[in-house]
Amino acid sequence: MDLNKYKNLLFQKIKSQISMWFEAKEELQISNSEVYRFLHSVHGSSGTLQLGGLHQLSGKLLHQIEESDQKLWEKGELMNFLGDLINLSYEYENFYEEEETKEIRHDEHVPLIQVIDDDVSMLILLKDIFEGKGWIVVANTTPDMAITHYYDLNPDCVIIDFNLAGTNGFQVLNDLNEHNNQKFVPKIMISVLNDREKRIKAYQLGADDFIEKPIDLEELTVRVEWLLRRKKLYDQSVLLDQLTKLYNRKFLHDVFNRNIKDLIRNKQIFSMAILDLDHFKHINDTYGHLTGDHVLSTFASFLKEYTRSSDIVFRYGGEEFVIIFQNTSQRDAASIVSRLLREFSLINFEKNNSMFHVSFSSGVFTITNPEIKLEDAIKIADQALYEAKKNGRARVEVLSQSPIEISKRTLFVSIIDDDAIIRTMLLRILNVMDFEHFELDLETFEDGIQFFESKRLEESGEHFLILDGVMPVMDGIEILQKVKRLKKDRSLHVLMLTGRKSESDIERALKLGADDYVTKPFSIKELQARIVRLIKRMR
Repeated sequence: MDLNKYKNLLFQKIKSQISMWFEAKEELQISNSEVYRFLHSVHGSSGTLQLGGLHQLSGKLLHQIEESDQKLWEKGELMNFLGDLINLSYEYENFYEEEETKEIRHDEHVPLIQVIDDDVSMLILLKDIFEGKGWIVVANTTPDMAITHYYDLNPDCVIIDFNLAGTNGFQVLNDLNEHNNQKFVPKIMISVLNDREKRIKAYQLGADDFIEKPIDLEELTVRVEWLLRRKKLYDQSVLLDQLTKLYNRKFLHDVFNRNIKDLIRNKQIFSMAILDLDHFKHINDTYGHLTGDHVLSTFASFLKEYTRSSDIVFRYGGEEFVIIFQNTSQRDAASIVSRLLREFSLINFEKNNSMFHVSFSSGVFTITNPEIKLEDAIKIADQALYEAKKNGRARVEVLSQSPIEISKRTLFVSIIDDDAIIRTMLLRILNVMDFEHFELDLETFEDGIQFFESKRLEESGEHFLILDGVMPVMDGIEILQKVKRLKKDRSLHVLMLTGRKSESDIERALKLGADDYVTKPFSIKELQARIVRLIKRMR
């Protein structure tokens, strides 16, 4: 007897009940007897249908409650109670016929590999292989998006196909090195052509390796691992940022600890300032990354020239800089940074006969307690920096030893998926996430029509969409096209959920500006890591 039909009916029943309980707009209280009857039904049906794990888990949950109990469940409490059952239902439905399901474990600090290839089947293949190693992969089909992601994401290794529509890999390789030739990021060129001339040209343009197609995937993985080790050793040994010629964050630890020793010996306090260039992404988007690099190097030269000889300047990362003011009070440090802000804001930058000025926001913190760690001092100064941004940017804010509670920006997260289990899983994942600078405003939608009718996009602020690629009423590509027409600014971020065989949809989604995609069926931990990384990027 074929049980698949009845298994599908059981999953639909679970989805329907989950949707009814957790997606109601009003705050429901669910009776314990209703929860008991639901679990009892799942337990009996899953046993009959030979779904052993679901049968065992539902039985375990049944033993934790009594049918006669008069308890009323709050929505969030019940979602947590049923969380493992929701996750297991998803995995059964998607992984049941596989002999082995291998969970990919990520955190946001693992290597990020960028793959640039207009052959979507190759993108998907490499993405699957590399993510099987626990790495995070960003895939690009177009050179323009590839260069943008290269700057925004700071990959640890780049793989570039020679044959790209409208251009070739040499041009992309040249653009990347021209834009950022002072930074070591390993690059691998892949090509169906392996003649001597192409190999030499690739190495001349800065490729670290050249691999012929068809690719030996095991060999490619080993080569990437070797390049990642080289990059790690390089990053650990270098004390100067190559673009700005300032000290990097590695040397910041040494200077901070030296000042802590002075504080212990001589009671000599010191101050720290974090400076962040205002609207720097807009500069890159409007004038190009070469101009962005020019702004960064100009700012670095300005800081070296106009700070005191005892002050030490560091490039902390991206457009963020740190200054350590030795033997300097909070008031004096804030006064110095305010003067720097006034003078730097007067500098003229020019591109394409267009003149513009650049300002920065800053947070200042004075270290008086020798027990404080660098990470905690950075966090407090960072809080002051975000207070400056919240109050309009182009200003300096200070914090005392005890950080104040910083109000968070609202991030509107919309989950659009016709699968109730996936909506509920995502809701549960996001409900327990805590971000330093964002308060999440969560909504779920069964389809695109419901999403657009809600007028959700009219909410002022940043939006993050988790979007299913295949839905019956309006598919993910149609939603993405309409979203991009309605909201053309940079405050929209999209994670696409798509089927493993939907290559054309992946290609279209990437070209339409989706920030990332995850293929179904996905590991829950993998999906969680992707969401964390994308939201932290918005910082």
